[in-house]
Amino acid sequence: MTSIIQTVNATSIASRRGFLGRTGTLSAVAVAMLAGKESLAQGMAGDTSKDVSILNVALGLEHEAINAYQLGAGSGLLQKPVLDVAVRFQADHKAHRDALIATIQKLGGTPVMEKKLDEYAKALKADTLRNQGDVLDLAARLELGAINAYLGVIPAFGNKDLAKVAGRLAADETMHYILLNNAMGRPLPAGALSFGA
Repeated sequence: MTSIIQTVNATSIASRRGFLGRTGTLSAVAVAMLAGKESLAQGMAGDTSKDVSILNVALGLEHEAINAYQLGAGSGLLQKPVLDVAVRFQADHKAHRDALIATIQKLGGTPVMEKKLDEYAKALKADTLRNQGDVLDLAARLELGAINAYLGVIPAFGNKDLAKVAGRLAADETMHYILLNNAMGRPLPAGALSFGA
């Protein structure tokens, strides 16, 4: 498993961790739209072009996660019931993707396009995956990056409803991360406040 840790595409993981560092934070308008609270968003003003850009970064990360799970499922390396769990997690990422696409379109933007599966395979170095543990390790690392990215937007919101959306996304990613680590026999995080730092 050490080989996969060393060969996972650092840019991909860094892109999740640096999500906010490069793009800033979402406006209240964008988060209200993402939460499906269009009536709340209508009372807010602001330039949404920055929001569309930030949401497209998040959408790109969701595309990556969907395809990472597809690579894992199609690798033949995952055994039942782990395969079923991977497919379930992929479905969660598809729901995140769909919410992001709808929000980007409601804000008047154009959603970033998904790349071809082969491009994700190359970027994630799927050819180095040798067993179920390698696949799970890759997925766990991507999920951890997503946790930290989504938690990073929460402090930007004064409105509890808006912060809740980012928290719900982070909660999905945290559930995935913990279950993946459990499947690999890894212990729970060592202490409190393990995520979002």
